[in-house]
Amino acid sequence: MATQSLENAQETGGWFVVQHVPYEGPGLIARTARARGLRLHVVRRDRGDDLPDPETVAGLIVMGGPMSVYDHTSFPGVDAERRLVEQVVARGASVLGVCLGAQILAAALGSKVYAGGRPEIGFGSVRLTDAAREDRLFAGLGDEIPVFHWHGDTFDRPAGTAHLAASAVYPNQAFRAGSHAYAVQFHLELDRALADQWRPHLPAGIDIDERQRAAVERVGRVVLERFFETTA
Repeated sequence: MATQSLENAQETGGWFVVQHVPYEGPGLIARTARARGLRLHVVRRDRGDDLPDPETVAGLIVMGGPMSVYDHTSFPGVDAERRLVEQVVARGASVLGVCLGAQILAAALGSKVYAGGRPEIGFGSVRLTDAAREDRLFAGLGDEIPVFHWHGDTFDRPAGTAHLAASAVYPNQAFRAGSHAYAVQFHLELDRALADQWRPHLPAGIDIDERQRAAVERVGRVVLERFFETTA
């Protein structure tokens, strides 16, 4: 992946990826950015990397992880990340929150994050809303799209945001805040390399079928290309 030093990225107004655990990197997100010539700086919170100054952030992508937004014991850095996201959104810079990152974005906008009724893990789909059919990322993709789920928490959708997707288990799966901040609780970034990293960490009985993975990647490529095209 194309990266740059934290200092240089902050001086030039860079794009940052916040990664929480070794096996949940940006995957297809990084490949899509690289194809557009966009340089990313990956902030490895699992290695103790500092968060960027929000004033220097042109774009922020917050990845997933097994921790919970409401559990400060397992996630001691959650308040700092929530404040970062809140400030970046307030500046009008681009934000994409994926899974845990979506929950952090919801919390940053004042909503509650909490344990869901049951985990939602594995390949499935989300139903796109009327707002999604007119959204620049999701328009033209049909009524449903294939995704990979891997979460047990959920959130209340922040006031004033556009509701974009729902599943049979969880009604709040994606939203847009303003024009440049998106939350997706599901995964579309699952390329083949990322799938190989995930496999040892998935619960027993959950597998990554290549045909289904490829279908998710096809949709993910469209959504992510549109995200960078319209926000970068």
